[in-house]
Amino acid sequence: MTSHFGFTKLVVQDLEAMGAFYKEVAGLVEMARVQDAVGDRQIDEILFNATGEGGATFVLFKFLDRDAPAKDEVILGFQTTDLVSFVERVEKAGGGVVQPIEVKEAHGVKVAFVTDPEGHLIEVVELLAK
Repeated sequence: MTSHFGFTKLVVQDLEAMGAFYKEVAGLVEMARVQDAVGDRQIDEILFNATGEGGATFVLFKFLDRDAPAKDEVILGFQTTDLVSFVERVEKAGGGVVQPIEVKEAHGVKVAFVTDPEGHLIEVVELLAK
């Protein structure tokens, strides 16, 4: 098979603020910026490097002719080795906590659900020690 999952694009309202949030909270590294069009709609994007070998690229995407996008069309997933610190960084950077940290033995993780400053839902997991 020659196809594979290559990227996720999150439609945001404030491209600069969301770029700063994901850099600060998740340590993402900006790879490039793009100004282009999709059909007759102008767009701006920030592309981030994959965070692991063979990982997918994360892209923040803004339609210039549209205000606030829906906030529950996608749930972003991050994995961390320090869930407490990740959640603290979210709150410090203007995000919120929807569901505090819980241990989910059946899934082998600790998990929290948080939001970025625009309200997009993020699931963050830390693997339980075996």
